[in-house]
Amino acid sequence: MTPDVLLLSLALILCIIGMAGCIIPGLPGTPLNYAAMLIVQWRLNTFETYTLLIFGILTIAVLVIDYLLPVWFAKKFGATKQGIWGSVIGMLVGIFFTPIGMILGMLIGAIAGDILAGRTSGEATRSGVATFFGTLLSLGLKLGVSAVISVLAFYESFRFFF
Repeated sequence: MTPDVLLLSLALILCIIGMAGCIIPGLPGTPLNYAAMLIVQWRLNTFETYTLLIFGILTIAVLVIDYLLPVWFAKKFGATKQGIWGSVIGMLVGIFFTPIGMILGMLIGAIAGDILAGRTSGEATRSGVATFFGTLLSLGLKLGVSAVISVLAFYESFRFFF
């Protein structure tokens, strides 16, 4: 196999892992997709500089937003520290039960944490749903940016192969 084929294959594998990393905590999804784009650029020199710059900025922005958006939503709608910790613990436990379990675990954990902090069930549900919504919005942003990067990397790689 030629170095081009190996590197482009690596880029495509990074795209797939990166898309999974948008859902699975601990895997840096969007940065892996951007790395794939850089590998394609390095071997094929097909992307314009501004395209690489825009997606580099978007990758950094998504990383920051991914951590801040759920917390901002939680605080905006009155979540307690226990509710935020409950959402994190629920998400980590839910990982073992598919991505849907992770999302539901986060919601249930946020509500349980707020109830343990003395909030009423209505208040806890409101902040739990807000935390849930913030996380889903963050997930959607990660998936959107990663999908566009992956499509571009796949397209350029397949143009090389075919």
